[in-house]
Amino acid sequence: MLTVHHLNNSRSQRILWLLEELGLPYEIQRYQRNPQTLRAPAALRAVHPLGKSPVVTDGETVVAESGAIIEYLLERYGNGRLQPAAGTPERLQYRYWLHFAEGSAMPPLLLKLVFDRIERAPMPFFVKPVARSIVKTVRNRFVVPQLAEQLDFMEQTLQAHTWFTGADFTAADIQMSFPLEAAAARAGLDDRYPALSRFLKTIHARDAYRRALERGGAYSVVGQD
Repeated sequence: MLTVHHLNNSRSQRILWLLEELGLPYEIQRYQRNPQTLRAPAALRAVHPLGKSPVVTDGETVVAESGAIIEYLLERYGNGRLQPAAGTPERLQYRYWLHFAEGSAMPPLLLKLVFDRIERAPMPFFVKPVARSIVKTVRNRFVVPQLAEQLDFMEQTLQAHTWFTGADFTAADIQMSFPLEAAAARAGLDDRYPALSRFLKTIHARDAYRRALERGGAYSVVGQD
């Protein structure tokens, strides 16, 4: 039996969604973030040394990292579903977006989260002006322009195609959901990006997405594990 080691408000929600799209049976082992640090509990280290989510166990097999989990599940159980045919241009785009989600989209989102928290964090009054000036400079000169550039790029992609790989919904769209939900929560993804907004509304209306929420529990993008 497949088991998803599911941390609340995390990337593991995507794996639940993928399994619902595939119609595969699975169990959920739940973990809760520390309410102060928002970090995953130490118990996850018993499953994988880094103690992060998602992790999937399939018998004796342990698979970590969202992209690797998606590839494993589709290779083992997908029967050709949710990915374009090998050797096609769509398959190359599929691979690109599957890796873009974590390799390019998430780093500036995480940097923005970190800098926003530093700016709000309590600190000695004599340090505050300097620290906040540094945070503001780095965020406005590097992080925010990177986010805007990426959102523009993704918007152009979805203005040209219904889904990230073309006309058909694939697991790459599932993988891309998390950075886009994070961008909508804290990085300016709003009605200025109609194609991206449409994408989010469309995926949120999918039956499998809703079933995953029912099984996974309350979900809001707040952390990075």
